[in-house]
Amino acid sequence: MISIDDIAKIELKVGTILAAEALAGSDKLIKLQVDLGEEQPRQILAGIKKWYKAENLIGKQIVVVANLEPRMMMGYESQGMILAADSKKPVILKPQSKVEPGARIR
Repeated sequence: MISIDDIAKIELKVGTILAAEALAGSDKLIKLQVDLGEEQPRQILAGIKKWYKAENLIGKQIVVVANLEPRMMMGYESQGMILAADSKKPVILKPQSKVEPGARIR
């Protein structure tokens, strides 16, 4: 069990995918450029290549853990994590209707 204070530490935001490309040399990773309403887009690497085509993700809105510590993967820095439901394939979480990039999820 965790407390409400633990949940409050997680910063979830809506992001809009501006660019996406399958990462060469990886069976899993897609490199995303995501608008979170900040000065610069964030680069996020997601292990969804087996189930999603990069070009089909552009323009989609997603839910991002925005305050996750950056992590290096295959020589690239990932600056967040997209949320997906764990099913037979990952199902990317998204808002029901379009919202401004950077909108907080509460």
